[in-house]
Amino acid sequence: MAFINNQLLKYNMDPTLAGYLSIVIMLLFIIILCIVANFITKKVVIRIISKIVNNTKFQWDNMLLERKVFHKLSHIVPAIIIYRFASTFSSYQDLIEKGAMAYLIIMGLVLISASLNAMNDTYQTYEISKTKPIKGYIQVVKIIVIIIGVILIIANLVGKSPLILLSGIGALSAVFMLVFRDSLLGLVAGIQLSTNDMVQVGDWIEMPKYGANGDIIDISLVTVKVQNFDKTVTMIPSYALISDSFINWRGMQKSGGRRIKRSLFIDTNSITFCTEEMINNFKDIHYLSDYIVSKEREIEEFNTKNKISKSSPVNGRALTNIGVFRAYISNYIQHHPGINQEMTLMVRQLAPSEHGLPLEIYAFTNSVQWTVYETVQADIFDHLFAIAPEFGVQLFQSPSGNDLKVFADK
Repeated sequence: MAFINNQLLKYNMDPTLAGYLSIVIMLLFIIILCIVANFITKKVVIRIISKIVNNTKFQWDNMLLERKVFHKLSHIVPAIIIYRFASTFSSYQDLIEKGAMAYLIIMGLVLISASLNAMNDTYQTYEISKTKPIKGYIQVVKIIVIIIGVILIIANLVGKSPLILLSGIGALSAVFMLVFRDSLLGLVAGIQLSTNDMVQVGDWIEMPKYGANGDIIDISLVTVKVQNFDKTVTMIPSYALISDSFINWRGMQKSGGRRIKRSLFIDTNSITFCTEEMINNFKDIHYLSDYIVSKEREIEEFNTKNKISKSSPVNGRALTNIGVFRAYISNYIQHHPGINQEMTLMVRQLAPSEHGLPLEIYAFTNSVQWTVYETVQADIFDHLFAIAPEFGVQLFQSPSGNDLKVFADK
């Protein structure tokens, strides 16, 4: 700048005006130099790097390019130029150098953050990322880097050693614990979730306390993001998955079958012994013919062996319509194409209640898809509701308004 000032003085310019004008010219020169350097970096260097990256087979360099890591490097060049020419302005040299250094530190933080994001993106291309996500750990590293960066900026501006500021952090530990409470809890929760393999991205979880019932789409340091089946998104604190209970349906999805556990309620007044006419009709039913013949032979042998008189149905053993109906349901679901025959399958009676006798079907579909599961379940119960009267069985339901109206008319 002294050279410019001397050149202006040769033209007999006022020294004060020459000084101001030389400062303006130098500022314009530095600004133009910064713009040119930034332009060359972005339009030339970055384009060359982009072409090289696109021609490689690696994933990590593509992630760096997508996160604009190389573009952010271009912002460092103007700061270096300003720092280099700070000595030109002797009166403001210290202030300019501190400002340029603070800007360099900030851009360094932005660059590190973008690089960590690219690292996480690269990691997510591997299958292990679904079971061992590192996003929470990346966020912890970011927090540490930001804290260090802030300390360096403050130390640079006040002209003190960063070690002096670091020594004072101990006194602020309680404040940090309060400010970063959720982050610290999330870090501990993230380690436990990952170590114990409690949740993974893609798991279907159900947590009524937070209104969550859907698939996990993201696991971060502080929250777990769940997309519900109605396409809404629920944010659950990470530590809540450790402190509260939830259902993870991953085991069901991996098993290859989804459980059906539903009951038909039988009116106990309709339960009776089978007559000869009923037994003959049952023999014509495809899924019952072999069962009826086998059961009749078994009962006949038992009654004959024990010399039981058939004069009363109370004596000995006899077929009941509820027993035959239960056998039919069992055979029906054993031959149903939508039922997994390799998993538990049974039809059982539960304890009678004021709603009648529950006849429960316990089986698994051969598909875990929700729509397929509901279709198979509905198909089975459609058939059973329609076929129940053929066995003299009455299904129970609480009286409706129409039932009471008919009763009143009588």
